[in-house]
Amino acid sequence: MRRGREMRLVSRPAQRIPDPGDVRLVEVTVPDPAPGQVLVRNMFMSIDPGSLLRMDDLSRLDIPHFELGAPLWADAVGEVVVSEDAALRPGDVVWHRFGWRDYALADAAEFRRVDPAAYPSLTHHLCFGIVAYIGIELARVGPGDTVFVSSAAGGVGSIAGQIARLRGASRVIGAVGSPEKAAYVTETLRYDAAFDYHAGIRPHLDELDVCFDSVGGAHLEAAIDAMRPRGRIVMCGATQEVRSGRPHGPRNMLAVIGKRLSLLGFYTFDHPELVPRFEAEFPRWVREGEVVIAQTVVDGLENGITAAADQLRGVHTGKVVLRL
Repeated sequence: MRRGREMRLVSRPAQRIPDPGDVRLVEVTVPDPAPGQVLVRNMFMSIDPGSLLRMDDLSRLDIPHFELGAPLWADAVGEVVVSEDAALRPGDVVWHRFGWRDYALADAAEFRRVDPAAYPSLTHHLCFGIVAYIGIELARVGPGDTVFVSSAAGGVGSIAGQIARLRGASRVIGAVGSPEKAAYVTETLRYDAAFDYHAGIRPHLDELDVCFDSVGGAHLEAAIDAMRPRGRIVMCGATQEVRSGRPHGPRNMLAVIGKRLSLLGFYTFDHPELVPRFEAEFPRWVREGEVVIAQTVVDGLENGITAAADQLRGVHTGKVVLRL
């Protein structure tokens, strides 16, 4: 039998960044697959902004969380090593949700075969393009819109602004965490304007039609203030609250009523009807250079928790991927 490693949750952290004893990288025996099962050697896994949040008990929020004593999980891409199901063969490249381990063993239905040639890199199968795509669709971005994207150099925001442009937005503005990132999103990702939010947010915002928010707090408050009447705000995250561990609500909610704004929080799995359109458009955009996927690749399962913490602190640019 093979030996492999997996990251387990030992205790729920007292603060957002786990202490060394809260998680443990353990070596385990990897059994052979039973009939109907598949064994996959993981090659890359996604470091998600919510991975540290899921170490808490999130039952009251109806958000999936990690279980004590069990391996963590995340999106991953790997190669089938042994298959006991006719649907998959050794050598197939598959996407699945059993990251944070060297080997994934599960029923064949838990794995989805992917085309290695669909994107320029296998890591692109782990990008947050689907989140950005669905958010832009739900916001109904169209010709002439002015769009503001918080965390524009992050895994979602870096793509959302580019899709907004493809949908006809006339101006796309991004908030980032440093002057270097501001230069990156304007020069490489073709944002019209970008600014370091540490120097203030509201003075940089024009009248907005759409806000794509993954930060919350001060970013959301400034966007509400800058929105035109009947503007649309879509929200897929709240990293300011996740980072600090404290609620950071906007103080101008009366403006939401007065301007007749719409605020919509969303999860991608709530919108399966948009997935076929995403699969028809997004990979082609990437292959043809219409969308640039910003990413940072970190090596080694043992460095996964540090990579997640650094992502939360804004150290990395774009989607963070762990190479196993």
